[in-house]
Amino acid sequence: MSTLRFKALETLPFKNFRKDNSVEVPQKLSELFCQNVFSEDTMREYLTKEAFNSILDAIKKGTKIQRHIADQVAVAMKDWAMSKGVTHYTHWFQPLTGSTAEKHDSFFTPIEAGRGIERFSGGMLIQQEPDASSFPNGGIRNTFEARGYTAWDPTSPAFIMGTTLCIPSIFISYTGETLDYKAPLLRALNAVDEAATSVMQYFDKNVTKVTPTLGWEQEYFLVDSALFQSRPDLVLTGKTLLGHAPAKGQQLDDHYFGSIPTRVMNFMKELEIECMKLGIPVTTRHNEVAPNQFELAPMFEEVNVAVDHNSLLMDIMARVAHKHHFHILFHEKPFAGVNGSGKHNNWSLATDTGENLLSPGRNPKKNLQFLTFFVNTIKAVHEYADLLRASIASASNDHRLGANEAPPAIISVFIGSQLFSVLEELEKVTNGKLSPEEKTELKLNVVGKIPEILLDNTDRNRTSPFAFTGNKFEIRAVGSSANCAESMTVMNAIAAKQLKDFKKEVDALIEKGLKKDEAIFNVLREYIKQSKNIMFEGDGYSDDWAKEAKKRGLNNLKTTPEALKQEMDKKFLDLYEEMGVFTHREVEARNEIKLEKYSTVIDIEARVLGDIARNHIIPSALNYQNRLIENVKGLKEIFGDKEFKTLAKEQMSLITHISENVSQIKLGVEELIKAREAAKSMSDSQKQAEEYCNKVKPLFDNIREATDALEMMVDDELWPMTKYREMLFTR
Repeated sequence: MSTLRFKALETLPFKNFRKDNSVEVPQKLSELFCQNVFSEDTMREYLTKEAFNSILDAIKKGTKIQRHIADQVAVAMKDWAMSKGVTHYTHWFQPLTGSTAEKHDSFFTPIEAGRGIERFSGGMLIQQEPDASSFPNGGIRNTFEARGYTAWDPTSPAFIMGTTLCIPSIFISYTGETLDYKAPLLRALNAVDEAATSVMQYFDKNVTKVTPTLGWEQEYFLVDSALFQSRPDLVLTGKTLLGHAPAKGQQLDDHYFGSIPTRVMNFMKELEIECMKLGIPVTTRHNEVAPNQFELAPMFEEVNVAVDHNSLLMDIMARVAHKHHFHILFHEKPFAGVNGSGKHNNWSLATDTGENLLSPGRNPKKNLQFLTFFVNTIKAVHEYADLLRASIASASNDHRLGANEAPPAIISVFIGSQLFSVLEELEKVTNGKLSPEEKTELKLNVVGKIPEILLDNTDRNRTSPFAFTGNKFEIRAVGSSANCAESMTVMNAIAAKQLKDFKKEVDALIEKGLKKDEAIFNVLREYIKQSKNIMFEGDGYSDDWAKEAKKRGLNNLKTTPEALKQEMDKKFLDLYEEMGVFTHREVEARNEIKLEKYSTVIDIEARVLGDIARNHIIPSALNYQNRLIENVKGLKEIFGDKEFKTLAKEQMSLITHISENVSQIKLGVEELIKAREAAKSMSDSQKQAEEYCNKVKPLFDNIREATDALEMMVDDELWPMTKYREMLFTR
């Protein structure tokens, strides 16, 4: 392994670094947009009118597609795909592994000796059968119960990757439980559509559909492929487990928004070209805060399509990076001491009449509509904050939360001083019927004065995990490696539940004789009072906030095991079942999967750290120590006992310190092995995860401390374990 690492470094010409792979960009990226997507325009060209309208109804109204229509769509898809050189098709889905999955089948079908045709039927389009026991399933499927199904999702367009037609699909077990991210997301989107559309009847009866939207921001690191291969910890865990910090990291803040290096720019250019072809509307690219950290972001889209596009993007990024001799890191904290990577989820609601429900309007009526959805969102987060925290929990995200511009684990809502003042005024609304003067005051002087554009009316709070940013809420706590579907499923499910409850309460007051606006004001007033504890405008990193949050009854779930324990609360289980998002069994299975993944990740990191310490750090340190010993012996032979002690003082000290640190590392590794074995022996997944968190992870620090001390003394011997980070960050 060590030899392979050094061979990898030999491929890297350090004097000139890599040659730039220049990329030619078409004059107009718009000419490439959706080139490899079975888009609405493409469907209009290839489908019959009947089939085209049926697909649009499925997308916009959720109607089922008849089998004869599916046959027509399949033939059209095949003809279009083959015109672009496609030979295979696959049901592209998102299992609970955290990555995408696909099984390719050929269009080619032999019909008799020496002859064959290309065939693709509606049955092939609608359903395939992967092995459900081989993917994470939380005990739902055993090895002897392997059958599972992927089923076509017509609301997300098919696309071409290379010579394969990819059909976005859901993944379910033989007994009907969901085994992926997409199926529950679709259920949550349907729930919030129904609830929000029902509430919109108070304001605009022309609205027949409400669509949640998502604009994600993807942060990532780029590492030269040779340098990546030289680090077994990066290869096996996605992060550096040891290595002292370089002299220059992000202290000078000179990387953020800086000039993009030529080699990285070529990667970005090719990535954008591929994104355009696949209909991913990326518009933003820039250097992020940490050295060799970058970000890209698209225009917002309908949530389901946006989630598919982000999962697809991560796959494309890895492929394009490989062509440019980079390896891409999505780990939330691949390097200690510098900013980690997030995937901010910007969420809002849009109507089929073209309105953003989280944008203020030009008159009191529109602003009351805005406040209704605004306050209900805050109330939903207040009621289900721990569920939202659980949705972003992972071993890797635990390293990121709470520092270096990442929000803390305490879920709070930032709305800005101006809107906070508006809510304080609404809190004073009289209970019951309003006097004419109160109505005028509310409509003209409070609600009516909300500015139409709130984007720049308040400062930004980068320590807030859930912040209002003008016309959307930004969930900043989502990690860069996460599938957006998990947080979006929770966000839309809790919004649906809250809007449904709001409608019931308002209708009850109207039945008691209150006018519609009075009823809405009264309910919103109570919600503001009930949700004030979740609203926080200050520094989320401060110790004072942690103390204040505790007084307010807000949980500070710092670790994944703590967060996932909350997920099994009966309140949350009942919410999912009521909204039709998950059954109890599905939630339990997913909780089991996430706990097992957490324990496995920590276990792998512990094994890798132990292996590197024993097989690389200690031998390198002893080699250097032996050289020092030979040096001391030589000095003694040359100068004798009298001068030797003075001349060899520094070497003797190093020899002693090396022995002490080697002993500490050996002891630390032995303790780590014992703790790992104790954790692995636990049959309860929750307790096992807690054991890994409380007993195994703290032992990492003891080994790191000793190896850091050795690295400062044995720098050249440990190449490339130490110099590597400095080279990476200063290039």
